[in-house]
Parts: sequence; C-alpha cells; structure tokens
Amino acid sequence: MQRNHTTEINNARKPFRDAVFGAFGWLFPSLLTYDSDHFREWVGKLMRVLGIETSCDETGVAVYDSERGLLADSLYSQVEIHARYGGVVPELASRDHIRKTLPLIKEVLERSGTALSELDGIAYTSGPGLIGALLVGASVGRSLGMALDVPTIGVHHMEGHLLAPMLEDSPPSFPFVALLVSGGHTQLVQVEGIGRYTLLGESLDDAAGEAFDKVGKMLGLAYPGGPRVAALAESGTPGRFTFPRPMTNRPGLEFSFSGLKTFVRNTLAEELAKSAGNGAEPAVDQQTKADIAFAFEDAVVQTFVIKCRRALQQTGMRTLIIAGGVSANLRLRAGLQSMVEKEQSQLFYAKPRFCTDNGAMIAYAGCQRLLAGESDGLELNVRPRWPLASLPPLGGSSSS
Repeated sequence: MQRNHTTEINNARKPFRDAVFGAFGWLFPSLLTYDSDHFREWVGKLMRVLGIETSCDETGVAVYDSERGLLADSLYSQVEIHARYGGVVPELASRDHIRKTLPLIKEVLERSGTALSELDGIAYTSGPGLIGALLVGASVGRSLGMALDVPTIGVHHMEGHLLAPMLEDSPPSFPFVALLVSGGHTQLVQVEGIGRYTLLGESLDDAAGEAFDKVGKMLGLAYPGGPRVAALAESGTPGRFTFPRPMTNRPGLEFSFSGLKTFVRNTLAEELAKSAGNGAEPAVDQQTKADIAFAFEDAVVQTFVIKCRRALQQTGMRTLIIAGGVSANLRLRAGLQSMVEKEQSQLFYAKPRFCTDNGAMIAYAGCQRLLAGESDGLELNVRPRWPLASLPPLGGSSSS
C-alpha cells in the first residue's frame, strides 16, 4: 500500500515545502538535494521515525527503526533555567525549545547515521502539555514532514510514557495494568493494546509528582523537589513519623495527595514549634526533615502498592507496568516488585532515562501508529488537555 498523495495536498504542500527547504537548508544540506517527488512504500514496511518531545521543560529527540530499534536519542533538560523560579516558567520553556530542537535533531541524525532522505516518518508530542512548548515541536515536526513528503503524527504524551517499557530488551505483552505517574498525571489504566485504554482511576487533585515537588519546596529543597525528596528520604528514620495512606480505606482506584501534602506541612509546623521552646532560633533540623521525607515517600509508595494490587485483582491481569518520571523511584519499584511476587504477577518498567520525558518514547509510539497507516492532515493541532482514553485503537482512525 502506498501513501495516498492527492493533487490537492501536493499543490498545498509545494509552496510550503519550498519555504522549508530554504529555512532548513543551512542546517540540513541534504534537504537541498532531496528528491521530494520520490515516494517510498511505507505502510506495512520497515520504518525509520524521528521523534520530537517538547511538552514541558525537556527537549527530547530520537530516531527509532521498526526493525533495529532505537538508533540514537538525546535529551536536554531546562532544570537550571527554571530552578531559580522554583518551577517551570512556560514562556522560558518555549523559548528554550526553539533554541535546542533543531541542533538536537541534527545531532541525533548524525549519531544514528541517518540522512534526512532516509526518514520514513516524523512523530512529535501534540499534547497534553504547555501549549507554547507543544507548538515548537509540532511546528518543526510538521515542517520537516511536509518538506520531505513523509507522514507525520502527533503523539499523546502519556501514551508515549505508557509504551516506554516497550523499548526494553524484554518488553511486556498485552494486556496489562499501567500505573502512569508523571509530574502532572497519576492514573491507573487497563491496557488491552495500543489505543485500547480504559481508565480505572486517577488523582482527584495533585498528581504524585506534583506532591513530591511541593513537599520538596516545604523541606527547603531545590527544584525539582521530587528526586531530592527521594534522596533525602534515604537517610530518614523509619517509624519516627507515620503519615496516612490516602483513600485506601475505601473501595475504588482513585487517588488523592493534597491531604498528605497538608499533613507534611502540619508536621513541619509542629516540629518548628517544638524547636522554638529551647530558646534558640526556631528551625527544623536536617535529620527531622529526612525522617519526614521518608514518611511521606513511604505513604505514597504504600498507597500505590495497595491500589495496584486492587487493580490487578479487579481486572484479573497478571502484568503491571509503571511509567512516568516517578516510576524511577527505587522505593516504589521495590514495593511494587514485592507486591507482584505475592500476587504471582510481573512488573515491568523502563530504564530511568526513559522514565522522564524523552524523544525515544515519542518516536516508538509514533512509529507504531504510522505503521498502522495513521497520519496527520494538513492542519497543525496541539492539545494542552487530552484524555488518554479518547485515543483511537491502533489503526482505528486518523489521529488528526
């Protein structure tokens, strides 16, 4: 099956493609000699896909080959830029994506040994995320796709995370239960296949990643607080503080972390008040902060263990995957591993570098949908909010 390039689409693309040739020619000389009228068969064939991730504060680019796997990837983090403000500044994020996306594409193509003319498709994150940041990756991806006359596809950011464990040497098999825990999302999803998602439960307020970052700020840790809370908890004393496991004493698979966050704030206030009675300047010592960090992390981990066990039992499935930035937490992995062994189930997760936002997961997810014949139309769509369950089954319909 060949790509269906109608006369209308070709006529619409030509002036835009010529403009892109001129704009990108200085960076990618191969564009100037690319035969844009040569269309290769692609559906059902091997594909080499460029993936671009710019949903928030990390610029990720990768090249994925459907036969050889991941060929190269690169990631640039904006942490230093946003750290001085204690959180992500959307306008600064967008500007930095503009600065880094094209150089990273050039770097990854060179490292993968891929010429632009060898790309069969381009995938970019089209949501959810910061709209300005999403527009950078989408604009670059669509422009290159039109210039090269290869299909492009906007990828759901959380589908990318969900499929990241597929990049491993021993990937999970469908069906499975997925715990998605990133900075802005906490969800339990029943996964029958790509695009066949049923939401089992999600956070009713703060996502776990947001709670980690906010607790980090309460403890006086630098941005991003999540990994620093986990590091501080390593020196914490088990049992000194016991925090509640929210919403575990009732049926269901929903989450809530705002109350746990408030519990941390109140505990810190109590410890600060105790220190004031000694005549010295009121302060919470480092060991107490570590003990609080341990108690908070333990409460989050045990909440996830309880809910994931419940999800496996409810669905009758025997495979659990965890994905997203928080899935790199070692105590969470250990707690879930112990649980699945008792449940005679299996646990899968991605390498730490594929847990956070990255281009590899977008290239992989995009490649699967492009292989199934999906692609975008001429319009450019980004979606700051985009329910995962609204995605079509693989090959079910166009993503545009």
